[in-house]
Amino acid sequence: YMIYSRTFFQPYRQLLYETRCKNNLNVFQLEDQTKKLHKDMKKSTEADIAMSKAAVKISGDLLSNPLCEQDQAFLESMTALDTAMKRMDAFNQEKISVCVCVFRYSSVFPSLNMAVKRREQALQDYKRLQAKVEKYEEKEKTGPIMVKLHQAREELRPVKEDFEAKNKQLLEEMPKFYNSRIDYFQPSFEALIRAQVVYFTEMHKIFSELTDQIDEGGLTDEQREQQNEAKLNELRALSIVADD
Repeated sequence: YMIYSRTFFQPYRQLLYETRCKNNLNVFQLEDQTKKLHKDMKKSTEADIAMSKAAVKISGDLLSNPLCEQDQAFLESMTALDTAMKRMDAFNQEKISVCVCVFRYSSVFPSLNMAVKRREQALQDYKRLQAKVEKYEEKEKTGPIMVKLHQAREELRPVKEDFEAKNKQLLEEMPKFYNSRIDYFQPSFEALIRAQVVYFTEMHKIFSELTDQIDEGGLTDEQREQQNEAKLNELRALSIVADD
């Protein structure tokens, strides 16, 4: 029979503990960082979508304004604005796919954590039966004790093999999983950058076209501000809005 002594197992246990802690820490940190990344990207995407939806709502409200029925130029301007806002919203929707990629990556952690828990349970069973073997090894070698020692060793053997199989699988696959993060996220972030480039390029195009459609006489922003201020002063001069 193989001698299962504390002295024999001590270096193995220390190495096992250090390796397990290092791998678990790396993966747990990766899980935490992935959750934060997904949460932040989800918030960013939702904010972009909420902004474009609000813009579509505003343009729709303006388009349904009774003034559109009375002023053809205003109707044309609001129609152009509404079309531009809907195009902006459509491009915003395309950025959701990148957030989905991060979510899919984070969805594998529950299965990984379950494998770790199964390994930890196998380790507890292994330690419990190992302690039982060690207890009989320390007793006087009488006939009944040797029978119990034999039975304890036989009971320990399949549990030890089960733990070592689970442990070997995690020790081999957890580093592979951890190291694969770059291979997975690199294309996702590249896709995000490309989506942002397309989005802002299209936004520039959309609003440039919109400016050309609604621009009145090529006025500068300063001239428009002066024009609006002059019209506002005219309104303030009316007796019905004058201060008492």
